[in-house]
Amino acid sequence: NSAWCGTVHLAVEITTKCMMVVEMEDVPSQFFVEKHSWDGLREIIHGSRKYSGMIINKAPHDFQFVQKHDDSGPHSHRLYYLGMPYGSRENSLLYSEIPKKIRKEALLVLSWKQMLDHFQATPHHGVYSREEELLRERKRLGVFGITSYDYHAQSGLFLFQASNSLFYCHDGGHNGFIQAAPMKPVEIKTQCSGIRMDPKICPGDPSFIAFINNNDLWVTNIESGEERRLTFCHKGLNNIKDDPKSAGVATFVIQEEFDRFTGYWWCPTVSEGKTLQLLYEEVDESEVEIIHVPSPALEERKADVYRYPRTGSKNPQISLKLVEIRTDEDGEIVSTQIKELVLPFKTLFPGVEYIARAGWTRDGKYAWAVLLDRSQQKLQLVLIPPALFLRVGMEDPQWEEHVAAMPEGVQPFIIHEEVTDIWINVHDIFYPFNQTNNDEITFLWVNESKTGFCHLYRVTSLLQPDDFKCPIKEEVTLTSGEWEVLARHGSKIWVNEDTKLVYFQGTKDTPLEHHLYVASYESPGDIVRLTKSGFSHSCSVSQNFDMFISHYSNVSTPPCVHVYKLVGSDSDPLHKEPEFWASMMEAAGCPADYVPPEIFSFPAKSGFELYGMLYKPHNLKPGKKHPAILFVYGGPQVQLVNNSYKGVKYLRLNTLASLGYAVVVIDGRGSCQRGLKFEGALKNKMGQVEIEDQVEGLQYVADKYKFIDLSRVAIHGWSYGGFLSLMGLIHRPNVFKVAVAGAPVTVWMAYDTGYTERYMDVPENNLLGYEAGSVALHVDKLPNEPNRLLILHGFLDENVHFFHTNFLVSQLIRAGKPYQLQIYPNERHSIRCPESGEHYEITLLYFLQQNL
Repeated sequence: NSAWCGTVHLAVEITTKCMMVVEMEDVPSQFFVEKHSWDGLREIIHGSRKYSGMIINKAPHDFQFVQKHDDSGPHSHRLYYLGMPYGSRENSLLYSEIPKKIRKEALLVLSWKQMLDHFQATPHHGVYSREEELLRERKRLGVFGITSYDYHAQSGLFLFQASNSLFYCHDGGHNGFIQAAPMKPVEIKTQCSGIRMDPKICPGDPSFIAFINNNDLWVTNIESGEERRLTFCHKGLNNIKDDPKSAGVATFVIQEEFDRFTGYWWCPTVSEGKTLQLLYEEVDESEVEIIHVPSPALEERKADVYRYPRTGSKNPQISLKLVEIRTDEDGEIVSTQIKELVLPFKTLFPGVEYIARAGWTRDGKYAWAVLLDRSQQKLQLVLIPPALFLRVGMEDPQWEEHVAAMPEGVQPFIIHEEVTDIWINVHDIFYPFNQTNNDEITFLWVNESKTGFCHLYRVTSLLQPDDFKCPIKEEVTLTSGEWEVLARHGSKIWVNEDTKLVYFQGTKDTPLEHHLYVASYESPGDIVRLTKSGFSHSCSVSQNFDMFISHYSNVSTPPCVHVYKLVGSDSDPLHKEPEFWASMMEAAGCPADYVPPEIFSFPAKSGFELYGMLYKPHNLKPGKKHPAILFVYGGPQVQLVNNSYKGVKYLRLNTLASLGYAVVVIDGRGSCQRGLKFEGALKNKMGQVEIEDQVEGLQYVADKYKFIDLSRVAIHGWSYGGFLSLMGLIHRPNVFKVAVAGAPVTVWMAYDTGYTERYMDVPENNLLGYEAGSVALHVDKLPNEPNRLLILHGFLDENVHFFHTNFLVSQLIRAGKPYQLQIYPNERHSIRCPESGEHYEITLLYFLQQNL
């Protein structure tokens, strides 16, 4: 009996040992990324950066079609654009000829021709003025050379800024005569000291151009050489404190947070007596806080001084003004006159904090403006008759008499108003039709507040206001559904008034792809997609609507640029078919080790379907668990996950995968292109909802693919992504082993009004939200183990000031927490210097291989 018991005991013991062995075999072993020396990592980064340098920014952009009117030639259009020809390191003004006929069996690749003869567009040694450098930051410009141009179709005049000066050249125009390029651009001479910025051609008389110099508005006649200063706001003092005014200049917040980069607008028509008009914004920043940021000239131990309105503090005082330029028959300036609004701006438009957009109707009858209140929850679209501007200032003793003598009906017209309890995303879509009836105006407009998704509407407003507000006669919905018409960040619509069609870009097919669509604005119905599915497109339509260009790609195909012709019956223009016509740029080859990410989606607990991307480790082995990196942005106005090529901007994610990391990217609540409710989940609580979606997506991927080691996950991002990287380590240190935070906002009280108040309200209304969302106030929750936190920041950052990292580090030291810090002494918010970019990428790889 006892022997039997012993046998059973031995059998159990053997079985248990066997089970233990089996279990040990079932536990997948961890995959460890090979550790490279610093020089070894440098070689890897060199290789990947060489590829991105070959294709980044090479694609042509800023297209201008010019139709040829001479039918005898072989070409139908000339196409102007900016691009970087093969072998060049700077953007130039180029053109291509589009043939009338093509051989269908052969791929026609259009040649890129230089418009300018041996022209050096980049300043000597690539050194930009302070104004240009800051504008490049606001516009996120990475290229050198000519980065924008103005074009006057009737005269064929091109105007551009280059090499610290202004230049022009003529090529073509409506007479159909097109010169043989390349040509020598003419430099516009000046008596101004300092840089001339934001040059624009006068539409009504292209011999005149306007520009900004030292925060004031100037005009010059390029034929006579006559130059005139129009405004005298700025005194030209070295002391920013005593010189707070500017004319025609968009302030920091307007550029950075509202994507408006100009502060003046030419009237498109010339009024009687050859009078030219310019609408401009005058700004007084005397009550805006002054901040000091280290100067790029570190050896001089100087600081750059800026006006920077922190959330809850005073914004600039703003007004709209008009300047009239009277000229004689020979184009000489007879007089210039500043005109002020009949009543102070704040009296006419109470509660308005921001002029988000402005311009003129095409007939020059009205100036218009998009006005926002401080909370950015109320928008007004306003027409302003030029007669509302008086010749005299309000300090003039006869001012009241002038006001009393104003003709009846001279007043602002609020032709559209929007109110929301989330926020209003400012857009670029406003198309006013020429008036056929003086009592009403019809226009195309995009509205997001109405349904929660950006859609097109045709609106007719009666110009019979009650307290300036005009009744809506008719509002016709042109597009609808749970998708977006693209309207932000410079998106356009193209309106064909002959066929009553509107061409626009949107996400009707899927939120992961941008397509070009066409619809009737006269009798809405069908919405026709013109671009091929399976790719994401950025398009430009020709002026006579017979062609369009698409710059397109998908996750596995690098960008290419193709020209399409719309063919079909003129009796049914809505259903014309796009026919491939010619190529401007074919897709470059992918890097040898490039593996496109997989796009996935999953139903989140929040009730939304969330999209993500997964870069699988290239050396994936069965049963091995790989370390993972969650690459994050997570904030408003950005979408990382879509069906476009990621081998340009995000090539480092492929590099990480090639080394054996799994890389996960999730667009959670707060990101764009999914409607206002989805983006508005962050309202008053930035930093409180995003990490939930990120962790949920990470766990979904780990469950589905089985090769992610959830005990070794890093979170990394820049700017808002840097802020969320810190949030991840603070709130989920059990999920994230390490965090790499680049240029993070660490205390929302120190960020600007326009952005912070849009999403978080003013501090006194949302103290709990500001406290919960400021990572520097929660350092006690960070782990005590070393090598889990790396912070990176550009020392000269004038957007997310280095103060944020400074304050965070002081809190970390006070709490006795370990951290590592990498400063880039000569970088701003974006890392621009190639050596700095390379150093950042090596630092990232080295930190991850040592600590993950």
